[in-house]
Amino acid sequence: MAMAWQDAGNMVVADLCARIDTMDRRCDRLKPGEIADELEAIRRIASRHGIGPAVTVVHALDSALARGERGPLVHGWLAILRDAVGCGVSDAGTCETFAAACTVRLNG
Repeated sequence: MAMAWQDAGNMVVADLCARIDTMDRRCDRLKPGEIADELEAIRRIASRHGIGPAVTVVHALDSALARGERGPLVHGWLAILRDAVGCGVSDAGTCETFAAACTVRLNG
């Protein structure tokens, strides 16, 4: 049974990474609202499956979009999001680490 749960988790991570990769390829052509909609879908999936670091990064990325970051700047954020999805750890310390990385990125 544990293997089935692990396989399901791997499928979720693979799906989220594919979504991020697709968004990364298209982000220069997407409107901010379209990026926000896709991020919200990623946030919901990550939240449902307990991928806390991804939820943390999505919130920071939303803030970056609200500040006006667009185009190439978003690529870096998506790389952090992909790392958060794939890190495999979802404890409070890991979420705090990703939050700190996002704070540094937001504040330069």
